[in-house]
Amino acid sequence: MVVTGAVTPDVARNVPVVSLASGRVMAIHARLGDSVQKGQLLLTLRSDDVAGGFSDYRKAVADEILARAQLERANDLYNHGAIAMNDLQVAQDTEDKAKVDLETTAEHLRLLGNDPDKPAKMVDIFAPVTGVITDQQVTNASAVQAFNTPSPFTISDLSSVWIVCDVYENDLATVRLGDMAEIVLNAYPDRTFKGKVSNIGAILDPSIRTAKVRIEVQNPGLMRLGMFVKATFRSQNSQMHTIVPASAVLHMHDRDFVFIPAPDKKFRRVEVVAGDLLPDHTEQQEIKSGLTPGQQVVSNALVLDHVLAQ
Repeated sequence: MVVTGAVTPDVARNVPVVSLASGRVMAIHARLGDSVQKGQLLLTLRSDDVAGGFSDYRKAVADEILARAQLERANDLYNHGAIAMNDLQVAQDTEDKAKVDLETTAEHLRLLGNDPDKPAKMVDIFAPVTGVITDQQVTNASAVQAFNTPSPFTISDLSSVWIVCDVYENDLATVRLGDMAEIVLNAYPDRTFKGKVSNIGAILDPSIRTAKVRIEVQNPGLMRLGMFVKATFRSQNSQMHTIVPASAVLHMHDRDFVFIPAPDKKFRRVEVVAGDLLPDHTEQQEIKSGLTPGQQVVSNALVLDHVLAQ
């Protein structure tokens, strides 16, 4: 069975580039359609989130220095019997909490792509994966909101893609999960690619009575999103078919016949149900019923029928 389809991205390989900070775009280092590597710089923002983060970090540093000095003083006083154990424990608790606040504010700056020891107001956004930028929602000087959708960029890993085909309702019984499929791109008709059926849609299109069948294919680099293809399904189940020369089938009165050898050097005409000609060998034809594989037939039924008629 041959159907048409189109190349689409594998949604599991579509990765949004998420900005953790809000700000204004200062520089765009990659654009729609570019191939990018993991860790490559894509976007630079000027963000007040970074300024606020450094303010919180500096306050946490000052609080931790004060808490540490108070703890050292409390230790000294406790060792001389000037304060109770409870006062020392309060000082220790204050120091522990100050360290937690310091670590938290420092980690927040690192998540925004900044070094706590190097104050800055810029945020650099890097590619989380290797792939192709298939969507871009930002331009120079535009605003970006943290964790907002749509994301500034979407990167697609196109090393593996989906072929989505429309299969008519009457043909669905011949397609099964795991079946192999041969893919031919309209743009490259001399190349054949192998894929596997990974999903058969549970919902039919009510207007054209088709279901979406998804084929997963490894992309050598030639496949581009939106390309049209032809897919030929190959069932995993092997079946025995009876094939005879097309000339062995005699069609009369809307019925099909073949001649088979009979005793005493005679021939017997047998009614059969003929199928289609083979797509790659049009001189051969399938016999759906009436013959068994291996049974002999006369290769040219029309000539024999004329001889018998004379």
